[in-house]
Amino acid sequence: MNPRAIAALFLASTFIAAPTAAQTGASFIDSATGLTLDQAIARSLAQEPSIRAARTAIDVARGTRLQAGLRKNPSLSAELRNEPSGTDQQTMLNVEWPLDLFRREGRVGVADRELSATQLAVADRERLHIAEVRGRFGEALSAIRDLVTLDEIVETSRRQRDLLRSRVEEGASPPLERDLVEVELRRLSADRSLQLGRVERAMFELRRVLGAAPDEPLRLRETLEDLVGRESASAAVSTDPAEPRTDVREAAARVALAEARIERAEREGRFDISLFGGYSRMDAGFPQLGLSPAGAPERVRGQFHYLTAGAMVTLPLFNRNQGEIATARAERAGATAVQETAALTAKAEVAVAQTLDQRAREAVRLYGEDARVLARQNLSVVRQSYELGRTTVYEVLAEQKRYLEIERAYTETLRAAYEARTALKRALGEMR
Repeated sequence: MNPRAIAALFLASTFIAAPTAAQTGASFIDSATGLTLDQAIARSLAQEPSIRAARTAIDVARGTRLQAGLRKNPSLSAELRNEPSGTDQQTMLNVEWPLDLFRREGRVGVADRELSATQLAVADRERLHIAEVRGRFGEALSAIRDLVTLDEIVETSRRQRDLLRSRVEEGASPPLERDLVEVELRRLSADRSLQLGRVERAMFELRRVLGAAPDEPLRLRETLEDLVGRESASAAVSTDPAEPRTDVREAAARVALAEARIERAEREGRFDISLFGGYSRMDAGFPQLGLSPAGAPERVRGQFHYLTAGAMVTLPLFNRNQGEIATARAERAGATAVQETAALTAKAEVAVAQTLDQRAREAVRLYGEDARVLARQNLSVVRQSYELGRTTVYEVLAEQKRYLEIERAYTETLRAAYEARTALKRALGEMR
């Protein structure tokens, strides 16, 4: 067998063999203890700081609701009067109790609807955050897949370079072939270094949405093919959810909130009643002397006790809260328009996402495993032709480059399918 045939056979065998450099890409994957997508979503919802901060708005709304349901406190006043140059004294105690006849129900209604709208707003924030986690997870898997492919080809090219270097030293191959492979190896190594940076960046971004520290060890359990295949094999995503997604429901809750504010403003424009009562003790007298029942002289003096009770009515003669009512009605009109916009946007997003998801699934099926098998076969044929002396090393390197492009294109197709399914889940309001 001639030296060129030996080199071609070695090249084919090393391409099929598992290279040690592939461990660099595979080091980001741990099929036993790595992080799954569902675990990533659950972890992010539990500990990501922005989500935890958003949930505090619910506690604020609950506090507002508690405060709105409390009745107004009564007021107590005490007064002591003394005669500067005499001995007369007067002590008074007064109590006032606002009945709050109509206003409490209005406050409670607004607070209840504010709490409902806040809960839906937080749920919608979680929906968008889940979509972001899914997106970052898919980006990391896509970058890892490209890195694994590059690791494989770089290791193959390195072995090919070492073989040709030996052949050149023995005079069995021209130096040009060695130099061509050396240049290609350097190009692939530089490309691999850039791809490793993309993987590391994607992992940093994934850690961020998980609420993890940048230096925390993180490995993923699934590959991009596993994830896309699992979702393709699962039941079709329903395009007719049982209830509208959270942002549409939040918009409807904002309309109800605006209506509650109108009712509160109208209630606050009505009359109101406050009850009051008081006790007064008066100790008064005169400087003249009089006779006691026993006939003894004593100062004219007496103590008097008074009880008072009444009601104070607030009459809405001029201020019937007209301005606040007009403002609340304008807010309701705006909230209604926002609700209509949210409903239209949701329908449009579902239609677009459904179309993209369908086309992406078709692209994955068309690509499939067959296209990649054919690409490997084509590379094998070119190598066999090189073995027989019918092609040059240029054609081998060109076919190898074409194979790499096909693998990258397949990665991009898988990523598009994954992102399309993620967009559809987000548009439908699914929380997983």
